Amino acid sequence: MLKCRTVWKKLAPLARASSTVCRQNVRRAGLNNGRIPTCVPAAHMSTGPAGGGGDNLKYALLVGATCIGGLTYGILTLKGDQKRYQERIDEIESRPYKALTKEPATQVQPEASAVEATETEAVLEPEPEPEPEPEVAPSPEEPSPPAEAAAPDAEAAAPSETTEPPPADEAVVEAPPEEAATPAAVPVVEEAEPSPPSEPSPSELTEPDPGPVVESEPAAAEPPAAEPPQPQPEVAVSADSPLASGKVPQHAPYLLIGGGTASFAAARSIRARDPGAKVLIVTDEPDLPYMRPPLSKELWFADDPSVPETLRFKQWNGKERSIYFQPPSFYINPENLESAENGGVAVLTSKKVVYMDVRGNKVKLDDNTEISYDKCLIATGGIPRNLQVIDRAGEEVKQRTTLFRKIEDFKALDKVSRNVNSITIVGGGFLGSELACALGRRATETGLEVIQMYPEKGNMGKVLPEYLSNWTTEKVKREGVKVISEALVKSVSYKDDKLEIQLKDGRLVKTDHIVAAVGLEPNVDLAKSAGLEVDSDFGGYRVNAELQARSNIWVAGDAACFYDIRLGRRRVEHHDHAVVSGRLAGENMTGANKPYWHQSMFWSDLGPDVGYEAIGIVDSSLPTVGVFAKATAKDTPKAATEKSGTGIRSESETEDTATSPVVSVTPTPIVQHRDEYGKGVIFYLRDKVVVGIILWNVFNRMPIARKIIKDGEEHADLNEVAKLFNIHED
Repeated sequence: MLKCRTVWKKLAPLARASSTVCRQNVRRAGLNNGRIPTCVPAAHMSTGPAGGGGDNLKYALLVGATCIGGLTYGILTLKGDQKRYQERIDEIESRPYKALTKEPATQVQPEASAVEATETEAVLEPEPEPEPEPEVAPSPEEPSPPAEAAAPDAEAAAPSETTEPPPADEAVVEAPPEEAATPAAVPVVEEAEPSPPSEPSPSELTEPDPGPVVESEPAAAEPPAAEPPQPQPEVAVSADSPLASGKVPQHAPYLLIGGGTASFAAARSIRARDPGAKVLIVTDEPDLPYMRPPLSKELWFADDPSVPETLRFKQWNGKERSIYFQPPSFYINPENLESAENGGVAVLTSKKVVYMDVRGNKVKLDDNTEISYDKCLIATGGIPRNLQVIDRAGEEVKQRTTLFRKIEDFKALDKVSRNVNSITIVGGGFLGSELACALGRRATETGLEVIQMYPEKGNMGKVLPEYLSNWTTEKVKREGVKVISEALVKSVSYKDDKLEIQLKDGRLVKTDHIVAAVGLEPNVDLAKSAGLEVDSDFGGYRVNAELQARSNIWVAGDAACFYDIRLGRRRVEHHDHAVVSGRLAGENMTGANKPYWHQSMFWSDLGPDVGYEAIGIVDSSLPTVGVFAKATAKDTPKAATEKSGTGIRSESETEDTATSPVVSVTPTPIVQHRDEYGKGVIFYLRDKVVVGIILWNVFNRMPIARKIIKDGEEHADLNEVAKLFNIHED
């Protein structure tokens, strides 16, 4: 067809010129005949050379001969092209069968390499010029060189296979569609069908990983993924553990930065919605994902001296469990993540992400290793704050100061508490009060002096109303803790093997060790390189309602500054928020597009006898209304965990929905001693609307509190609202 079209283009001008000349001659002949006198005999017109009839006849014959010749040549050319095309097609179709008849001896190799060889055949064949020669196809005797040559290309394409596969597109565009389609279809079908022992082809085709297959045998790479569960009686990852492999995957479809509660909740949510998902968690800690609340609660009340090593403890209900969310057998080896048939969750420990290339969809680790991703979650949590006077005090003071946050901090403080005579806790918030009660209980057994100092008038002074803060302070003192209130630290120094804490009012406190529990700073180290916005008021990454910071980047946990439709923009630093925000971020990473409307709760236990749960904005500067009743033996954290069956109360609370509560009909009793706050409900108001609620020794009622805040209504009598929590029942 191409040659016929070329011939026609050459003949067309000649045919048009001949036709034009004929028309001009006919017109000229007519004019000449018109000038002949009428007296000339008509017989003269048909005799003699005069006139233009002869010339017209010559031009007509020339045009006709040209048309007939061109048509004949075109027909012959078309038939020749069809014959050559058919011969070429027959030749191409015969190639796979020749390869199959000569390759039985090489079938000992894994089927994955056979599929790669056929894929490289399909890629390499379209590369020649428009008229390919037979020798372009790889010979059956040399199948491995093309596969090795194609492996680097496939490796380079694997990290970005979901976004752009340039090698495949370029190969198809360069060749005619007939030649590109036939060889690609035949080899893949013929090679994949007769190999039942091989892994399922869909996962291999969607996420090709030819590099590892060529370098190491698949059969030898698979067993290590199944070995981690048994040889590890403890959950801590050692240097010899398969999970601590130094090999880093080049690509992770789901990359989670941070190894805390939010990150693990997101991984579990992703796998629930996408069972074949491949999730990589990168954490700078040496441990697998674990829960932080027991570090300041139950672990300190265990009788077993081996708890710092095993990290197993008894909950308030007496049940034993580990601090880790899952054992090592739950995870897969990071180096096997890309080739995992059914996906999985891998944890890369002791690695820190130091740079994010948002446009290139990749991150850089502290060892300059790069990992590309499709979707990324930032759950970096926070960094414990320290007092500036301690930072300026020198190394001697810093070495004797603990910033409590991680497992290693718990182990270090546990060891210190057994070897020193005095420990001072600076801070009167949740963490400081919990550690004070925990160490105070140990002080009664070992004679350890425990001191707690804070700038407020009473314990939990920024959260609890003044009367309840004073009551809590007395409770902490009864636990064996020496409390110093309204204490502002002026300086800290090290003299005569003692730390001297000089207060601004002149008081001097001598101690052996300091625990700084003065708050948390959100970890936003990646904000600059990633170009993410940091909230100037609350700190943390600013995210939208779906916890999304960019098109393929989400943030959850302590580092997320989100917008609460009821209470405005907030940042929450509690376990339940980490669970819920991580779960939602994981769902949205798989396409759920759900907004964050959940009102997260938090709780604190001052030992097994006193505990409280809170939700919303609980700020002692707000007006409050408290309704209390006499507590019974079942109104303790210990009894609550025995009833719910779990020590991490948010695990059960977050699954509940706000149903219509049953109002107690028991009349409100008159409290005889106003300083006895056994159990009750404290409402925090803003513009006469309840914005926060604390349930004091009242448990398993959080859905009711969540519904009250969600409704956002004014209440004329909060005593009637308190009846919804059945606090007056015995």
